[in-house]
Amino acid sequence: MAEFAQLNDDNIVTNVIDVADDDAPDEATGIAFCKNLLGEGTSWVQTSRTGHIRHRLALKNMKYDETNDVFYYPSSPLPSWVLNTSTWDWEPPVALPDDAGVDDPDNPTEFVEYTWDEDTTSWANRTVVNLT
Repeated sequence: MAEFAQLNDDNIVTNVIDVADDDAPDEATGIAFCKNLLGEGTSWVQTSRTGHIRHRLALKNMKYDETNDVFYYPSSPLPSWVLNTSTWDWEPPVALPDDAGVDDPDNPTEFVEYTWDEDTTSWANRTVVNLT
């Protein structure tokens, strides 16, 4: 099964459909199939559940960046976060503290969580969750 993302004029994904491999043995044939099915004036790009095509599976409202040939979320989840153009993920301007996650790998009974504080642009509210 091949997946194809329909794009609007701003390269925002408006629809993602599955196309049988027989109808899409390659991207060009798959695009022709999609246009025949949903209109010649539509715009399509192949995507992939495994992320080996265009970095990740396209989802509705994602943006397709033609220059970098990737799909990504066009809006930062928070104003201070920046787009990492290596991973195409939005990241905080400060790395998560090293002790986040399992606090002691030799005794994994506690899990350390943080929340992002946009007002101070830092990680805050360190919480230790007992896993036992």
